[in-house]
Amino acid sequence: MKPRNVCISATASIQDAFHQLNANGKGILFAADPGSRIIGCVTDGDIRRQLLLNGNLDVPLSSFMNTSFVWARSGTPREQILKLLDHRVHYIPVLDNHDRLVDIYSRDEFAADGESEVFARGRAPARITFGGGGMDLTHFFVDQSGMVINAAINKYAHATLRKRTDSSVRIYSHDLKKVVESPSPADLKLDGVLDLLVAVVRLIQPTFGFEMEVAADFPVGSGLGGSASAAAAVIGCFNEFRSDPWDRHQISEMAFQAERLILNIPGGWQDQYATVFGGVNYMEFTADHNAILPLRLEQKTIAELEEALVLCYTGRNHDSGAIHRDQRTRFKASGSKTGESATRKKELTLEMKRKLLRGDVYGYGRLLHEAWLLKRQDSILVTDTELDRVYSCATANGALGGKILGAGGGGFFMFFIPPFQQYQVFDALSQQGYRCERVMFDEAGLQSWRTRLPDLPESTDGPQELVANGSGTQGV
Repeated sequence: MKPRNVCISATASIQDAFHQLNANGKGILFAADPGSRIIGCVTDGDIRRQLLLNGNLDVPLSSFMNTSFVWARSGTPREQILKLLDHRVHYIPVLDNHDRLVDIYSRDEFAADGESEVFARGRAPARITFGGGGMDLTHFFVDQSGMVINAAINKYAHATLRKRTDSSVRIYSHDLKKVVESPSPADLKLDGVLDLLVAVVRLIQPTFGFEMEVAADFPVGSGLGGSASAAAAVIGCFNEFRSDPWDRHQISEMAFQAERLILNIPGGWQDQYATVFGGVNYMEFTADHNAILPLRLEQKTIAELEEALVLCYTGRNHDSGAIHRDQRTRFKASGSKTGESATRKKELTLEMKRKLLRGDVYGYGRLLHEAWLLKRQDSILVTDTELDRVYSCATANGALGGKILGAGGGGFFMFFIPPFQQYQVFDALSQQGYRCERVMFDEAGLQSWRTRLPDLPESTDGPQELVANGSGTQGV
């Protein structure tokens, strides 16, 4: 209810009040001091009782008004207002932080909350590869099947999106500290600044202007599939504004298209599926289809993997595109040696899958060393003297095996370390200047949702006191 003709000066007379009551038809008035602060209320019943006492129309309202009336502060939750109205209160004035009247609620006139600005958020996890890395490259599996085992972990790319009332666009990357601005989505250019995010937007072709912020819990070029995570988080935000949402397969394929086809960055398929689907998955790739098969591991197996697996950041990012280009060149020029390596990779991945499903966590850990030796054959850019020194330091101090994540050349190592050896490995790598951390898995995959900011209360000079009275709550 809009507060029309319901405010009156506390010094006004009964006669003035009669005229205003006739005008508003509500049977109630709220009395204000010279600063427009509401300090009391009078009803038509209060006035009639006062007239029966002395019959004087010139009596000021301040002499008999109710100063213990029920009121609510602006921003009071709807639930509390409903409780007050259900407690024999007919009208509830809503006051701002300066006690000025801003609204009135009644049983008949208490409208549903209006629409407020909506934000979309997206969060997509990074991934670690357990086995089969490199077999998700199209040039590998197009003539023969490929398979990968991976898991989403609790490191995320985050995106926030808000619509604008005009067509302009602003995209900000917190990690790169870069901004892209454009008069419209159609005017966005691939100019080397935040090209991945721009490619995703160009693929989606939104019909509205927007502001977007993107950040990640991991460094750029970390080998954790971060580009796919960022792309998926952004797609998830836009998906929140669709009446016909994309499903998980479609989102994975869109993220692949933006990075691999629009930007022409070589790489595989597993990152996009891992970040969108989440969990621990066995993935099969052929020229005809991609199959994402969740591995139903026992909870104790998952817990032990989380305890035994350690990530070690090398402090270097990598250029996965350059490594994949080199790998493809070597694959095309290869003879029987690469074919034998590919066959052994498949056998090793299937063996890893069997051990994980049977809960043989340490049997899996021992296979990681052979997986690392096979990975080194993919490209001369996978490792170098410094990275070999990191691996040797970990295994010399107790790690059963490990592998560099992603294409290689930098980013994170993943090591498998048995009990009573972990802190020895931590200390040894720390002395070499490398940081280690534990792994935790993510089961949800890409999550997106819409949220809104409530009307924030005005700032005050100090805390408000909450005072109870007989018929409701003052200063709710």
